[in-house]
Amino acid sequence: MLSRRHRAQSSRLSTGLWDALAQHPHWATLRSSLHGCAQKRDITIQQLNHDRNGRERVAILGSGWAGYTVARQLDAEKYQAIVISPRSYFVFTPLLASTSVGTLEFRTVLEPIRSRRTNVTFFQGWADVVDFKNKNVTIEEGVEDPHQALGLMSHPHEREPVEERRRGMAKRLKKGQLFDLTFDKLVIAVGCYNQTFGTPGVKEHALFLKDVGDARRIRNRLLACFETAALPTTSDEMRKHLLNFAIVGGGPTGIEFSAELHDIITEDLSKIYPELMKYYRISVYDVAPKVLPMFDEKLAGYAMQTFRREGIDIKTLHHVQELRRGLPSGSKDKEGYQDDQSCWTLKIKEEGDIGVGMVVWSTGLMMNPFVENALGKIQQLPDTGIKFLAPKSETQGVIEWAVKKDSKTGSVITDDRLRVIIEAEGEQGHKPRAIMEDVFALGDCAILEGTTYPATAQVASQKAEWLAKHLNQSDVDKNSFTWKNMGVMAYVGNWNAIMQSGGGGNVSGRAAWVLWRGAYLTKSVSWRNRILIPIYWFINWAFGRDISRF
Repeated sequence: MLSRRHRAQSSRLSTGLWDALAQHPHWATLRSSLHGCAQKRDITIQQLNHDRNGRERVAILGSGWAGYTVARQLDAEKYQAIVISPRSYFVFTPLLASTSVGTLEFRTVLEPIRSRRTNVTFFQGWADVVDFKNKNVTIEEGVEDPHQALGLMSHPHEREPVEERRRGMAKRLKKGQLFDLTFDKLVIAVGCYNQTFGTPGVKEHALFLKDVGDARRIRNRLLACFETAALPTTSDEMRKHLLNFAIVGGGPTGIEFSAELHDIITEDLSKIYPELMKYYRISVYDVAPKVLPMFDEKLAGYAMQTFRREGIDIKTLHHVQELRRGLPSGSKDKEGYQDDQSCWTLKIKEEGDIGVGMVVWSTGLMMNPFVENALGKIQQLPDTGIKFLAPKSETQGVIEWAVKKDSKTGSVITDDRLRVIIEAEGEQGHKPRAIMEDVFALGDCAILEGTTYPATAQVASQKAEWLAKHLNQSDVDKNSFTWKNMGVMAYVGNWNAIMQSGGGGNVSGRAAWVLWRGAYLTKSVSWRNRILIPIYWFINWAFGRDISRF
């Protein structure tokens, strides 16, 4: 054994070695690369202005696929990137359905906007008014907003029309709720809201799958349905209602969620509630004649065949008329059951009233109210950054301009450099047009003029990468944006998927499932999630999904 003197010498030696190692420049570099560098965060507009250091300020509205990608890839030496969004994170939406049933945990699909690795500044709030003349955006703070993690159907803070705020109504609000931010360039990437088509009861009672809060609500509701159905006080009639799950929308989101829902029921819940398996039912409703219209008929047919084999009902050409709380009018339990609020009634035009335990709504997108209201008439044009597309003689008499929008969807129309197009307001026939060279729009809220690109994460991320690259190189005018179709994929359950490549090649079954998982794993933004995702895949495969409610 070492003597006390030798142990003390050994301790001093090891401490000295660790101190020397910690001070070594290579060790400091390694720690910086692993943990990121702590960045100074500006919390006042004065500090932001002081720290610009001659850089152009790029205000980015939105933290989705488009806004988050632009913010991450802008050159911090050249631009001061500021993200304004009601949510402080980016959601990797392709794996959101997996989190809703416990195949993955919620953190694995989230990326924080603020990071020790980036110089991105973030303000949590809603952009309300844009002053193009003075290059200023008015922001309403949204830190305490209870809706920030949920897919939205309307602006939760709207108190009066935005036009009234522009005329000075904003002064009535509590001091500190609104603040202004100037910009040199503006990137509009606010995305879209859930489309409900005005169906009564959908906003109030349906569940959506657009954000991580939606996924959490779906998981809790699913488990609550099984827990309630397992109670000895629940009748068989009520069990049929509680375990009847309806998915409205036959696109990739609805199909993938249906597949994930079937997996958790047959792989995990069937072992815990075997006596309830005879009651559960999954149905997919769509008004179209077929599901997955973006896939060719062979792959869509494979998906429908797989669903039929797994017992999932596909009901096309069905119209949802209403969703209300309570039991169907003809239910046997209507009189005797004490809590008829435990389920909902879905009214289908072709079937009548149906008792359901959960309705997940994924029928498409509606335009963001910010685009409809704030991006309307332009009171005054900016002094610089306007490129007129008509002879000067045609534009001299124009008093009012407006952002050009698609007549059907309301999307902002851009040129092939993603710059917002404006046109003369109130003109008949040929309208003089111009381009705002410092205002860009991308993501679900914008479309390229003359194109029909789909409103997908793939298109949004490609636009964002193109814009960041050419802003960094200061050559936006050099080349136009062209979308490269990388194909589409969808999970259809039981370790099967379908994949249609951009070149027209088709893959289905287990091979497509391997490609599906591999593609989304490599597309994950951070190394943290690239490590966590396969770990959770393995844990849930080996030990089953976590079905606790919290």
